Amino acid sequence: MSPRLAVLLAGTALAAVLGGTAGYVLLGGKGDDRFADCRETAVAGGMGAVGGPFTLVNSEGETVTDKDVITEPSLVYFGYTFCPDVCPLDNQRNAEAAYILEEEDGIEVTPVFISVDPARDTPEVVGQFAANFHERMIGLTGSPEQIKAASQAYKTYYRLHEDKDENPYYLVDHSTFTYLVLPGYGVVEFFRHPDFAEGTSLAEDVAARTACFVDRM
Repeated sequence: MSPRLAVLLAGTALAAVLGGTAGYVLLGGKGDDRFADCRETAVAGGMGAVGGPFTLVNSEGETVTDKDVITEPSLVYFGYTFCPDVCPLDNQRNAEAAYILEEEDGIEVTPVFISVDPARDTPEVVGQFAANFHERMIGLTGSPEQIKAASQAYKTYYRLHEDKDENPYYLVDHSTFTYLVLPGYGVVEFFRHPDFAEGTSLAEDVAARTACFVDRM
């Protein structure tokens, strides 16, 4: 098995395992959830179980907070730029969904990429990575402490391989969720890898569900 295929399969398997964990955290009754009809699952606790404030560094080297970044509906993804398969696939899906929403629904959505590999992912690197997918995608990095805090807020998982000090091409295990975050509401939905309705593409399904949430803002 090639290293690239192994990473892809590992990422998918990890997402499935973590999907069960996230389901435990996120599943709940509809209650007063105004967005319940848009999602396949409901978010318990008034949508406050996942997501929250963060302080990171953008591609210009500026320190920014979640209030600076989440100014419109956003698709937030945690990964790393050296990721050989899963991260490019997921970020391409998110970028395509943003294009579909803008072209077909007149809705602007910001794709956001948050690195979990600050040693290699400098502000310049995450900026170039983001620009390769969408002109409005925001690339974020930060100190190990800042990234850990953001990851914990969003209940994500990541682990740098033990050979990171000797191998410049080390891999990072990480969860593969994309979070739909609405300004003023927080996280209202998450998408797994892969996650799409039968008969539609990944991007089309993400776009359709995102449009539903935005319509109810």
